[in-house]
Amino acid sequence: MSQLSPGDLAPAIDLPAADGATVTLSQFQGQKVVVYFYPRDDTPGCTKEAIGFSEQAAAFAQAGAAVIGVSKDTVAKHLKFQDKHGLKVILLSDENGDVCERYGVWGEKQMYGKTFHGIERTTFLIDGEGRIAQVWNKVKVPGHVDAVLDAVRTL
Repeated sequence: MSQLSPGDLAPAIDLPAADGATVTLSQFQGQKVVVYFYPRDDTPGCTKEAIGFSEQAAAFAQAGAAVIGVSKDTVAKHLKFQDKHGLKVILLSDENGDVCERYGVWGEKQMYGKTFHGIERTTFLIDGEGRIAQVWNKVKVPGHVDAVLDAVRTL
């Protein structure tokens, strides 16, 4: 779904985090960043993915990468989600969907025969110069965190 490819400049991110602070992609200049887009807080797949990234937070940090999760949920929902599951990743609220649009992850989806618009679970690995190093489209949660961590380590 995403039209972004390795080598492309990562679109800017400037969003509120669960703790109320504003987080920008540019503040991580010189560092690797994993940005994962997910449909909704506290749903089974999204919870497994967030917990998976949180369990490996120290390994990502050791490999020189920050991990950021983005959805259209509110800051308040993110805070509740973070507290409930002890999440150790940065959660950003893209309520109006601008960042989702720029990253090409917002679009038509189908489930149980119904068509609707939503976030396609997608992960981007961004290098220290702000360029996309790798894209995972239509992510399946099992094994995904390990695949991303391996990519971070080899970047």
